[in-house]
Formats: sequence, C-alpha cells, structure tokens
Amino acid sequence: MATSNSNPTPNNLDQEALHFHQFPKPGKIEIHSSKPCNTEKALSLAYSPGVAAPCRVIAKEPDKVYDYTAKGNLVAVISNGTAVLGLGNIGPLASKPVMEGKGILFKQFAGIDVFDIELSALDVDEFCKAVKALEPTFGGVNLEDIKAPECFEIEERLKKEMRIPVFHDDQHGTAIISGAAMINACHITSRKLRDLKIVMNGAGASSIACAKIFVSLGVPRDNIIMCDSSGVIYRGRKEGMNKYKDEFAAPTEARTLAQALHGADMFVGLSVAGAVTGEMLKPMAKNPIIFAMANPDPEILPPEARAARPDAIIATGRSDFPNQVNNVLGFPSIFRGALDTRATMINEEMKLAAVHALAKLAREDVPEKVSAAYGGQSFKFGPDYLIPKPFDPRVLMWVAPAVAKASMDSGVARKKIEDWEKYRDSLEAYQGPEKVFIRSAINKVRFNTEAAGTGLPRIVFPEGSSSKILKSLATIVEEKICQPILLGYPDRVREKITSLNLDVLKDLPVIHPSSHPKFKAYAEELWKRRQRKGVTLGEAEKLMSDPNYFASMMVAQNDADGLVTGSTMKYGEAVKPVLQTIGVAKDAVAAGLNIVLLEDRFLLLLDTTVNFDPTAEQLSTMALQAARVMEYFGQKPRIAMLSYSNFTGSEGSPAKMRKAVDLVKAKRPDLMVDGDMQADTAVNSEIMKRIFPFCELDDSANILLFPNLEAANIAYKLLQQLGKGEVIGPFLMGVRRSANVLQRTTTVDAIVNSVVLTALEAQYLIERRKNR
Repeated sequence: MATSNSNPTPNNLDQEALHFHQFPKPGKIEIHSSKPCNTEKALSLAYSPGVAAPCRVIAKEPDKVYDYTAKGNLVAVISNGTAVLGLGNIGPLASKPVMEGKGILFKQFAGIDVFDIELSALDVDEFCKAVKALEPTFGGVNLEDIKAPECFEIEERLKKEMRIPVFHDDQHGTAIISGAAMINACHITSRKLRDLKIVMNGAGASSIACAKIFVSLGVPRDNIIMCDSSGVIYRGRKEGMNKYKDEFAAPTEARTLAQALHGADMFVGLSVAGAVTGEMLKPMAKNPIIFAMANPDPEILPPEARAARPDAIIATGRSDFPNQVNNVLGFPSIFRGALDTRATMINEEMKLAAVHALAKLAREDVPEKVSAAYGGQSFKFGPDYLIPKPFDPRVLMWVAPAVAKASMDSGVARKKIEDWEKYRDSLEAYQGPEKVFIRSAINKVRFNTEAAGTGLPRIVFPEGSSSKILKSLATIVEEKICQPILLGYPDRVREKITSLNLDVLKDLPVIHPSSHPKFKAYAEELWKRRQRKGVTLGEAEKLMSDPNYFASMMVAQNDADGLVTGSTMKYGEAVKPVLQTIGVAKDAVAAGLNIVLLEDRFLLLLDTTVNFDPTAEQLSTMALQAARVMEYFGQKPRIAMLSYSNFTGSEGSPAKMRKAVDLVKAKRPDLMVDGDMQADTAVNSEIMKRIFPFCELDDSANILLFPNLEAANIAYKLLQQLGKGEVIGPFLMGVRRSANVLQRTTTVDAIVNSVVLTALEAQYLIERRKNR
C-alpha cells in the first residue's frame, strides 16, 4: 500500500496508534444495515420469509444479483501479508490492520464497501483457488501486499479466470499516479515522452508495473534502465533474473546505478532509503525528474536532492514533501468506474484513462476547499504540484468517469452509462448530502434558464474585492449559475482578480457606485423611501455610496435580480440596507432560514438570524413561507412548532407556539403542522407515534420553528459543528427580492451554495411576478 506520512517520534506514534486501534472498540470497521430493520415486519423482509423472493429471482437471472444485493458495490481487499509496506513478510494476521485501513480509504474516497480478507496461503495455486471461489460475493478484488514475483502470477491468473475486476494496487496504483506525475513533469520541463531516458532502482511489483505503464504512455522500452540489488539489469545478465526482469533488460554498458544515472532525464526509485546520493544526481540531464518513492523513507530526501540539483523536480511517497505519489489518488476512483460499468476487468485502457485524467486535473485551478484541507496551503500547477492532492474531492469526479468510459470503449463493460451528467451527479452523492442538494439546485437553475428562454439571473456582489467572493465566483461562472456584477473600484477589483489568477472573471462588469449613471436616481429613490424615517437627500446620497445600499437599490429597481453580501462584515450591518431598500414582501416576515442536509432528507430551521422574540403571528407567517420553499423542492411540508414541552398546555412559549399552529391551520388547512413539541419528538417519528399518537404529523417534521432567535441560532451553530448532517445558510426569507446575507466566517464553498440558492430564488420570484 503506497501511502506514507512523515515519521513522528516512534514511541509516541506507536502508543497513539495502538490506542486508536483499540478504543472505543477494537479495529477500525463495522457493518451497518442499509435498510431499517428495527421492527418485526422489517426483519421478515430482510430475512425469512421475505428474503426468498430475491433468491428465486437471482436463481433464474444471475445478473439480478446486482439489483437485489450489495455485490455491485462490494470489493474484497485480499492479502497474505508477505510484503506489507515497511514491514515485510509479517503474515496474514498481522496484515489485518492494514487491510482494514484500505477498506476505509475505499469507503471514504469512493463510497465503496469492503470486506478485508487475510489468507493463510503462500502457494500461488492455493491462493488463486481461494480467491476465485469468492467471485459470487464480490464486484471486484483488490490484491494487496503480496510479494514479487508471486504477485505477478496471481494477478495474471485471476484476471484470466475471473469475470470481475482484479487489481493489484501495489503494482498499478503507484504506476498510475507516477505516470500522471511523469506526464506533467515532462510538460513543465518541455520534454517529449519518446525522448525520455529513465533510470529505475528496484525491480519489484511496483517498479515493473511503472515501467510497463511508462512504455504504454510512449517511453521507448530501450530508454529505460532498471536496477536491482545486484546492479543494472542488462541484456545477457543471468544472476537474479526472472521473466519479469528479462522484459526490461536494457542494451547498456552501465553496470551500476551511479553509471546509469549519467545523462538520465528521470530517476524512479522504488527500492530502499539512502540508495541515492546527491553526487549521483549531479551527472543527470538538465532539470532532472527525481521520483524517490521508497517508503517510509525515500532513496534520497528532497533537501539533499535539491542541494545537489537545484533545478530538479522531485516527488516522493511522503505527505510532508510536495508531490506525494499516493495510491489513494487511484484505486478508489478506478474501482468506482469499473464497478459502475460492471467491468469484467481493469485493463490497460482503463489504467491509462486514469493516468491522463489525473494529469489533466493537476493542471486545473485548485479550489479553496482543497487548500483548507491542507492548512491553507496554496497549490498551483508547477514543479511542486505535479499531481492532485489526496483530499481533492474532484479526483473522483474526473477519474471515475474516465475509467468508466474507457471500460465501455474497450469492450469490457457489461453495463452502459447513457447519461453522463446524471452519472457525475451520482458521484457527487458520495461526497455528502450537501453536494447532492446543491447539484440539484444547479440543475434547477439551468432548467429554469432554458425553459424561460432568458439569460441567467443577474446577481450583484457589493464586496467585489473580497478574495472569498472572487474565488467562489470562479466556480459560479464556470458552472453558468448567474451573471455576476461586482461593486468596487474597478482597478482594484481587476488587480485582485489578476493576483488570484482568476482569468475566468476578467470580463465581469465592475461598477463603482458613485460613478454609475444611476447613482443620483438611486439616491433620490432611497430618500423617497426613507424621508419619513429621518433620512435627508444628502444622507441618502451618502448612504448610496455604500456598496450594500447601492446593490440593494439595483435589485429594488430591477437592474439586478438578486444580491449576496456579508462575507466581510457583521450580519446586522449587511442586512440593514436590504431591509431598508428592498423591503419586506407583502404579508411576509423577514427571517433567517438554515437548511440542514441529512443523508436521506433535509430540514428547514428558522428564525435563525432576524427576529429576537417572534410573535405567534410572525411564526405562522414564517411557517407558510418555509412550506413554500419545501414544496418548491418537491417535498411535503411537515411543520413542528418547537418548545420545551410536549402538548402540555403550559403558558409562555408553549402557548405562543400552539397559537402559531392554529394560525397556520386557519390560513392553510392542507398543511400538516403541530406543536408545541420538543425537538426530539419533532424529528423522531418513533417517539411521535409511540407516545403521542394524536400528533397530526404523519412522519418526522422537516420544518422546525423555534420560539426565539437564541434557541434557533444556538441550535444551527451546534448542528454545524457537532451534527452528522451538513448545515447551509442562513438565507433571508420574506424580502421582496432575492437577497442573502452571509456569515463573516463563511467559506468559499458556502458562498457558492448561497449564490446558487440566491439565483434559484431570483428565478422563482421573477416567475411569480410574471404570473400575477
């Protein structure tokens, strides 16, 4: 398993790791049911007698196993423990923690379920027989930590004898990632693959696989010199050879690694720590490419290599140096693409597709969320960023479709993917419910735009020089969500865009409020609206110089369809111009709404930002507004008025919430609403049905109204930090036009979410006005 971190103090790390693996329960994995099985009825469906139905269907039509069982998303991680990373031949039992860890990576990075299987089988025939017998259970097999040369024969035999993908990650994973890095290193140093001269140290599984994929990518076989512990593998050598080494016996007079490195363009190390010195690198060609990938310590440490060759491009297997060649960039996404097409194997075409997808992705701009995952480091394609980072969520989105397409094009797919956009949406689902919800909203924006035959909604951004706003707009423009309008000093904004390398924003309009031809008219309009609130014309002009007032007036005068602000100021300061300029809609209440995204549903929480102690009348109006939001997303509203009690008839906030229930029922008898009730009752239908069977909600509530701002704000902040769901927002409900105020602590991703939903709301309000 070619993944490694830096080396903390061994004793401290060992103790921490042992504690981690033992507590609170031994091991790192467990099995959860994907169906609710907590009733007698459910158990009768999951097991006897109901389970007989899918069994009969599968017996008649074997491919139906993919419809009625987990086979299509289940991979076996199998090892005999003969070549465990950094530990050698420790046997199958001791290898189990590694295999459990591999399973976690499959699940975390691609949503693939894993059973780890440790076989006490050293003989190739015995090993292959055991694995082959498991074929009915699994959708694919990942071979792990098996020593060479047995690993070559095992994989070759199983690929021929089995009709599911078999993939030895120690060979191909490292080859695929290093292949992508090699392509980009050549791109940076202006080399052609056909001219590249490579020296490899190590002749095990990873080295042989790397050499093969380098050849497939266009490096001539005779341009590769491979070395092992006995020196150069040259044509005619007899000592320590096998058929796999014979394939890469080179026509060369060099007999040592040092001699082979003279004039070489690239060094690839998959051997042992300290195998290379700085002196050995000095005779290499200009701008040498040095991939020292021995684990846990490389053949030469980057500082030593850099001291000898300052012009070098360097990669290792370590996370504490740039350009980590980490197999997690490959195997989860590769298997995802293979499983989703029910491929019979992972062939060369699929591996090369993964190589090119990774290489291309590395040349794209890196989003802030990736930098945030690495402590705020900035990444840009170049000598220190050849390949994507392991925690870049885009890897799955790029690699899996490429592999799936290659599977289909090469004829090994048993299932075709017809709708690629829908497939990419399904991949986002593995990255959490937020991605699914926002992707659904993006698709709605696009559909609405096409259906209306109009342009994208015009969204104005008062904080035009904010780095977070500009970075988020790069995604918004690429996704074609809206037409952004930036406010600020044009020169400063464009300078910021240039400094952030956001070329996609260079043509966006930038407006300086006081220089705009409508500045005077806007100021007069504000004065008319606020003259009986103590605002003079001169004060209105001063206020209109504030980008937030100017943006609000643009929206109020239909010169923009919505606005997003607040990333650089207090919420109250940002919301005030919106309320004073755009104003609250007729029969509405301004309120803050947060969306809580769970795996299988979403909730609306309010009021989280505006009204300190809302009245029953205000709460009922908020409930009606939230119900329209829920209905817009195709969900049946179930409204709970929350309190500290369950249907007790108490005075104070319970009475207020009961009155709000009655008001909602009077205005919309078709809605399901009840209260006062406690929060656990509202969201747990089991409690609701068992203890309060008279409750008028037919299932868990999806709209939660809190008795006051304190309760709502505390609840959503806690959920944001501690909850299993994801919280987005707040969003400003009840104003005449689409306008949303961010939190100062917001992230680029959160801004993107807010802009998407602002654009969607703008379209909804435009359509409502048309239909009046």
